[in-house]
Formats: sequence, structure tokens, C-alpha cells
Amino acid sequence: MFRARDPSVEWVGLDVPGSPEARGRIRSDARFETFDGVSMPFADADFELVYCKQVLEHVRQPEPLLAEVRRVLVPGGWFAGSTSQLELYHSLSMWNYTPFGVATLFEQAGLRPVELRPGIDGLTLIAWRAAGGHPYFHRWWGRESPFNRLLDLCGRVAHADTRSLNATKLLFCGQFAFLARRTEDSP
Repeated sequence: MFRARDPSVEWVGLDVPGSPEARGRIRSDARFETFDGVSMPFADADFELVYCKQVLEHVRQPEPLLAEVRRVLVPGGWFAGSTSQLELYHSLSMWNYTPFGVATLFEQAGLRPVELRPGIDGLTLIAWRAAGGHPYFHRWWGRESPFNRLLDLCGRVAHADTRSLNATKLLFCGQFAFLARRTEDSP
């Protein structure tokens, strides 16, 4: 995804040894490292961006890991990704986060939340699971899912502002995206 935008991007994958993702990896187009789930094997201020897509719900110790994310980011560096909220148990998941909970964890780690954006709704994720993970449902990871479309319609009828509508979608989302930034004065 990042190389499609900039072919010169250097990307490092990081997994816990023995995880289903590490065991099943067949890619060889990047550097991959393993770690204990807490201490990242990188120098301070080593990265401009840490991308964490659907990982936080699998992390056993989120507070120390987020402190490590802050440590490896350059001042002003970005932490972006997504996590589960109303998503069913999957691939050794430990937690389901609320937007408020994630924002609080980020702030405690010295990361300033910039944006929280609703993703696929929880009802569609449940239906996908009930349908055995049928590929038909994959279309809603890249665009508005059915319940979010219904909320959009209700929002138009009620003349809701975008902020209120997104807040409502965040209440019912199965997954949500986040963007946070390490500030120079963060602890």
C-alpha cells in the first residue's frame, strides 16, 4: 500500500514469534523482525511512521507497547492504523477498544490523538462471521458498510452535522481507524 504511493518506502514488519501471522508469512519484499510484544528492537526516534493495522486488539500489554511506539517515533512522527471495537474474537484477540479508551491510552503514552474514524460496522462484521467469512462482505472494508449507509441516510433526514454522524458511527463500528502524533513536548 505504501509502496504504491512511494516505491522507495522502506518498510519493516514486526510480529510476535509463533503468531499465526508470523508462521504463515510468505512475503519477502520487506524486512521482518520479531519481538516479545513489548520492547521494539529499534533505536529511539528511528521511524517517521508506525502503522498498526488491526494489531492493538491482539497486544497483551498495550500500555508499555504504546510507550515503545512513542519512543521509536521521531518528534512529530505519526502513529496510524486501526483496531477492533465490536468485532468478534479472532486470531488470538485480547481486547475490543472504544474510541475513548484508545484516545486515553495514546495520551498516557505521549501520543496526541488527531483523528478517530469509523470503519466497518459491528453488525456487518457479525453477519460476515455468520456467513463463514464469505468474500461478498469484503467490499465493505473499503467503503461504507450497510449500517453506516443507514446512519448516513438518518443523518441527512435529521440534518445532523458530520461530527455528530461520525460520533454515532463510532458507537456501532466493528473497527475504527486512528491517527496520532508524537509531539515534541510529550513525556
